[in-house]
Amino acid sequence: GVWTTLHLVHDTLSFDAATFEIFAPLLRGAAVVIIPRNEALSPRGLAEALKRERVSVAFVTTALANLVARNTPDGFAGLRSLMFGGEAVDPDSVARILANGPPARLTHVYGPTEVTTFSTYYDVASVTTATVPIGRPIANTQVYVLDGELGLAPIGVAGELYIAGDGLARGYLGRPGLTAERFVANPYGPAGSRLYRTGDLVRWRQGGELEFL
Repeated sequence: GVWTTLHLVHDTLSFDAATFEIFAPLLRGAAVVIIPRNEALSPRGLAEALKRERVSVAFVTTALANLVARNTPDGFAGLRSLMFGGEAVDPDSVARILANGPPARLTHVYGPTEVTTFSTYYDVASVTTATVPIGRPIANTQVYVLDGELGLAPIGVAGELYIAGDGLARGYLGRPGLTAERFVANPYGPAGSRLYRTGDLVRWRQGGELEFL
């Protein structure tokens, strides 16, 4: 079938998620649907637009997903895939979406701008803990939970999240000091490779997924 994705016009083109929202579907021969700002920011308006335009795949910020879950919990029903991320997750909102005609696939995605859109993903089937994991790395991406001396943290032990891979940025334009602070040598990769230091505190779960603390 045709993959139709939703591009929310309140996202500026400088927002890194626009690279996924626009170019990913177009490169696969799919369509991009643009809806008015007033619809995109209204839970009922967004739900109606998704159905009217027969959207099958969408990415929304976590804040917008929480808003829809509170006001129109069945608003994402009928989607083939819904991705959400970018902010702290409200597990109750995710549970509400799952209980009210959920999309066929509900995915929590995570990724700082410095590593280009998404770095990890987690397919949500149920909400059983106080947090929703950010999951595992996407293809061509490596993630590490490290201690203060860049040693690997064991499963269940808190550490800082570092990311490497093809999506890594070169650094901050005109800010060599900040670039050196945040983009550091990768002791676990090929010579010359780098890690991005996210500043996020995480740990590995027993099942092999990452979760915030």
